[in-house]
Amino acid sequence: MARNSKAVPQARAALDQFKYEVANELGVNLKQGYNGDLTSAQAGSVGGYMVKKMIEAQEQQMAGQSTMTTK
Repeated sequence: MARNSKAVPQARAALDQFKYEVANELGVNLKQGYNGDLTSAQAGSVGGYMVKKMIEAQEQQMAGQSTMTTK
């Protein structure tokens, strides 16, 4: 599998929108297309924060599901 391929290709637009929201929240000037002017730290902070937020959302979803199934 290619490194940059999406597990769910239909999520591409949502992930792109999420990327821009995270960059804005972190104060990183992310623009459409090539962002070669960003430092590695800036680019990494966007990706890292995206992963952190996605994991938090999944944990909350899983906690909600497990709470419902144990009742």
